[in-house]
Amino acid sequence: MGGPAVSSKKRLFITLCGIGFIFILLIGRLFWIQIIQGEELSQMALDQQTQDTSLSAARGSITDSNGVVLAQSGTAYKVLINPYRLNQESNKDNLPRVVSELASILGMEQDYVMAQTQKQNSSGVYYKEVVLKRQVEREVVDDIVSRKLGSGVYTAIDSKRYYPEGSLFSQLLGFTTVDGVGQAGLEQKFEKYLAGENGRMITETDRAGHAIAYGSQEILDPVDGCDIILTTDSVVQSFLEKALKEALEVNKAEFAQGIIMNCNTGEIVAMSTQPDYNPNDPPRSDVALLNSLSRNRIVADAYEPGSTFKIVTLSAAIDSGAVSEESTFECGGSYTLANGERIKCWKSGGHGHQDLAKAVQNSCNPAFMRMALSMGNSTFYDYIYAFGFGSSTGSGLNGETSGIVTHEKYVNDNTLARIGFGQSIAVTPIQLCAAVSAAVNGGELMQPYVVDSIVSQEGRVLQKNEPTVVRRVISETTSQRVRTILESVVSEGSGKNASIPGYRVGGKTGTAQKYENGQIADGKLIASFVGFAPADDPEYVCLILVDEPKVGTIFGSTVAAPFVKQVMEETLRHYGYLPTENSSTVSVPSVMGLTIEEAKAMLKDAGLSAEYQDDPTLMVTAQVPAANEQVQKGTDVLLYTEATNIETAETVQELVTVPDVVGKTRLAANDALAAKGLAIRIEPEDQTGTAIRQVPAAGEQVPAGTEVLVEFSHIELLTDPED
Repeated sequence: MGGPAVSSKKRLFITLCGIGFIFILLIGRLFWIQIIQGEELSQMALDQQTQDTSLSAARGSITDSNGVVLAQSGTAYKVLINPYRLNQESNKDNLPRVVSELASILGMEQDYVMAQTQKQNSSGVYYKEVVLKRQVEREVVDDIVSRKLGSGVYTAIDSKRYYPEGSLFSQLLGFTTVDGVGQAGLEQKFEKYLAGENGRMITETDRAGHAIAYGSQEILDPVDGCDIILTTDSVVQSFLEKALKEALEVNKAEFAQGIIMNCNTGEIVAMSTQPDYNPNDPPRSDVALLNSLSRNRIVADAYEPGSTFKIVTLSAAIDSGAVSEESTFECGGSYTLANGERIKCWKSGGHGHQDLAKAVQNSCNPAFMRMALSMGNSTFYDYIYAFGFGSSTGSGLNGETSGIVTHEKYVNDNTLARIGFGQSIAVTPIQLCAAVSAAVNGGELMQPYVVDSIVSQEGRVLQKNEPTVVRRVISETTSQRVRTILESVVSEGSGKNASIPGYRVGGKTGTAQKYENGQIADGKLIASFVGFAPADDPEYVCLILVDEPKVGTIFGSTVAAPFVKQVMEETLRHYGYLPTENSSTVSVPSVMGLTIEEAKAMLKDAGLSAEYQDDPTLMVTAQVPAANEQVQKGTDVLLYTEATNIETAETVQELVTVPDVVGKTRLAANDALAAKGLAIRIEPEDQTGTAIRQVPAAGEQVPAGTEVLVEFSHIELLTDPED
């Protein structure tokens, strides 16, 4: 009797267990769907039920100090596709035509367009929005609408970056990517302020992806980017760029660079490198060319300043008491150091007996060697660092470098003497401009800056820059003495070609060597001139460099000074500085086509003098200053002929003897070479032990600055820490 009852209970138990197991499976499945896959499935549902459209924020504008718009966002359009709609059964037959016509209209490859129509997420669901092309014009939109390509193709408002002034300020401003993201210059540096935040529009849609008539719509408004106001002046920038283009062409140079700064505030008024580019259409297809043209060499490139650095030496020597206006100097064409090494002056015959002002006017190298040596390493280096060399100026501009200042412990008398006249030290143009500003503005080093303020679209000032005194470098009395001497350089000395009739101008010429692979590059120079005005109460400092000029006699006074004169005169007039009456000015006659002898006579009759280096019977093919320019009486007019050769001035390619470093340790070899003004190169760098070989060999004569390759007795085998 108990058998059937037991059997029924057993079947009931099995049934209950089965039902329980099914419930466990259902609970597990619900947990998987709701917890594990919940977020993903919710997103899929949201993708199917809504359309999420990005609303582009307007990028902030960049304007100059006078409100001239340099960069702004204009209205453009973007072409979008909805792969979800395009791949529905009702639309699939039409897809090839849609792809073909879009590719034709937008100038794109059909394979690329087709690939965009097939985009799916990780779950295999077609995207509901893909941006096919941005920044298209209205005509393209009208063409797409006229083709009636269906609801899977649509357009939306977009923004495009425009630079209304074309190439003006191109290296400073930089440019954006096609997606409107800053890629270079200020556009990149201040991306977080300019970009703003994009908004969103979320619309309920039906199964086919069409907006539901009475469905909800959520809009998150975009936040437009902030505006940036610069310290620059577009008018002055146009003066500078015009002069640089002329300097580039006339001198057949590789580059021409210039910067104008308010010496009392540190505000950058203009800066440029030529050749430049148009940021509205940068050469994106040639990356090397784009990098070269968009490089802001004013802050990124270090070079030997040559005689323009003598302003720093002069200021330091006067301020430290090493020299005074009564100091005198003898120049026989060279200067012999205590160790017997002889360094030549740029003028082979020497300058003879001269006082301080005359030594500066003559740009006499031995005089500046004596100034540097009289101060000594410690004092001179204190001034070098105080003037800002060896560190960034803090301008905030992209790519700024610190220049190269050899550590004091490696500097001997030979190196110190060379630093005195602008060799064996490398500076950036912006560093030199800031240092000269400090030398003439009363002695205060000002921090250069180019951004005046950053303002939100509501008018709230987020950042406001003010003139910043970094430190006092020299006394006001010293600065006044330096101004007076540098004014005499322009009125009486090597800077005559920078004199502006009716204005007081001071300045200094410079001609610097260039190095390639650690050695002086034969015939490759940088000619420069730095000037300031008004000389009695300076407001503006202008530095122009002409990189690798290939014609004529290469002096800073001939290659660069005339263009500083041109820019400064236009700038002073622009800012309301009127010339004083000056009866000592004359108009330069045209002597083109005359022999040098005939030209010399004509210039003498006009109260001018001639400077030339060729046979007086040869015909003049070029002259500086040009015909009809107003210059002061007594100005030198440079005469060029077809036979004029490149002649370097104010530079000396001094040869030094390579010391024997075989048997020395790395540190001892480095010190021995540095003592001779040479550099050490060790390849590979992980060598130790003692030196066993060197190139060039000991006893060879090489230019100062040459790298000496040294091989050592042991190479450490570096292993990976994880091995």
